[in-house]
Amino acid sequence: MRLKGIFLLLSLGAFTSYYVYQPIPDEIEERWKLMLTDCFFRSLSHLADFSELLGLKDYMGVMMFITFAERVVPVSDQRVHVTEELFDEVEVVVYQPKLQGGDTELRRAVIYLHGGGWCLGSARMGPYDLLARQMVMDLNSVVVSVEYRLAPEHHFPVPYEDVYRAVKHFLQSGVLAQYSVDPGRIAVSGDSAGGNLAAAVSQQLQQDPEQQLQLKVQALLYPVLQALDLNTPSYQQNQNMPILPRTLMVRFWSEYFTSDKTFFRAMMTNTHNSPDSAALLKFVNWSAFLPESYRGKYNYSAPVVALSVGGVGSDGPSRSIADPRASPLLVPDAVLRSLPKAYVLTCEYDVLRDDGVMYAARLRRAGVEVTHEHYAGGFHGALMFTMWPTDFLIGRTMTENLIRWLQHNL
Repeated sequence: MRLKGIFLLLSLGAFTSYYVYQPIPDEIEERWKLMLTDCFFRSLSHLADFSELLGLKDYMGVMMFITFAERVVPVSDQRVHVTEELFDEVEVVVYQPKLQGGDTELRRAVIYLHGGGWCLGSARMGPYDLLARQMVMDLNSVVVSVEYRLAPEHHFPVPYEDVYRAVKHFLQSGVLAQYSVDPGRIAVSGDSAGGNLAAAVSQQLQQDPEQQLQLKVQALLYPVLQALDLNTPSYQQNQNMPILPRTLMVRFWSEYFTSDKTFFRAMMTNTHNSPDSAALLKFVNWSAFLPESYRGKYNYSAPVVALSVGGVGSDGPSRSIADPRASPLLVPDAVLRSLPKAYVLTCEYDVLRDDGVMYAARLRRAGVEVTHEHYAGGFHGALMFTMWPTDFLIGRTMTENLIRWLQHNL
């Protein structure tokens, strides 16, 4: 019996080590902490797959545990005044510096859009609450954190439309005066899917004939910017990287557009383009826009164009992927030229790396002033890993660098 017990214990230890251990590049700091963090994410993902297979709860419904686990109630403290408001029927959390006696100075403002693949996340999560408070204190700014509706319950373009409505509401002169905001010092920022929404909003505001007031800067943090080619070098190199493997990113894209699993399968094989998107593939031709150092050993092969995608007609998601409100990288240079100054953060070990690199390159070619900050040891989501037990040094470094750039440019 003792030998059987020892054998079972050793077997369990070996299985646990096999499951937890994942090869992680040496350039990434705190590798074991990242392995353990990713082990939790993978376990939850496997549970979500199993739940969906049994018909108990859909995949994203289970993954929402991450959002619920990190949810906080935003409350005021000694230095920051917090309120929950509705901007044109869209929920927002507004963070403001507490007024000192006789303080009438107009302030900067940052509109922040959370990440989570349009399916997860919340403005009320601990890391976003912490980031907003740091911006308020270090920038003496007002921060508006938008709680947009999520897919798959609300497919594209609902999340984008929520954000656009909230931003336009805030940019009204009367609203800015209410919050003592300088109309010439307003930024939009977001991470991951939030970076996608921030880029799209910046573009659409410039093209809105009714919009007089414009943003001063945009800060895009490891943004996702195109759905046409899901086989760029970074998607290939980092397909099994922690936090955001290729399968999960493709799933986010698919769920953003539709609940039809045939479209997800087409996206997984990069055969989801239709004639609606074929003419736009030139904007994501990474052989033209990626510096050679990012191309690595990979050779460009144009995505397949199909008349129908897995039984999904041209009026559905096949058309949506060509919409620049979903894929901001697809706009022509004429649209890019009028955009505000940009900060683009990318990470080497992130499937979305090339989206950000290509966008930064295209913005520069169009004459936009761009700061591209690339983290050679960075991984997706690092900016949000700033709270115990998943507090990473790189997350704090990214936050400090972002705020420093805003101090100098906003």
